[in-house]
Amino acid sequence: QVQLVESGGGLVQAGGSLRLSCAASGSIFSINSMGWYRQAPGKQRELVASITSAGSTNYADSVKGRFTISRDNAKNTVYLQMNSLKPDDTAVYYCNADGTLAMIPPRPFGSWGQGTQVTVSS
Repeated sequence: QVQLVESGGGLVQAGGSLRLSCAASGSIFSINSMGWYRQAPGKQRELVASITSAGSTNYADSVKGRFTISRDNAKNTVYLQMNSLKPDDTAVYYCNADGTLAMIPPRPFGSWGQGTQVTVSS
């Protein structure tokens, strides 16, 4: 009932930048937290960054100072600006959101996007 559509992945050289976007749509009453996770081949999915509706942010230590998460609450969209990219940042990046559905009675939801590939060449 909530769809997340990601965009902005691609191939970039080390030191370059990419900006990911994720738009949520569907029967949404409110969104609490939105975030980005990533999964590299052979590794577990890990949190990259998250942001609450109030704008509080949380980052993985490995991306602090290089990545910036932001959101547009009016558009139900979250962004991830990735600078100074490293080959270790290569992974499939997934968007995640949780909140409340516009239903009677209201119900919570948690949704994942389909993932977007980010590849950083050395």
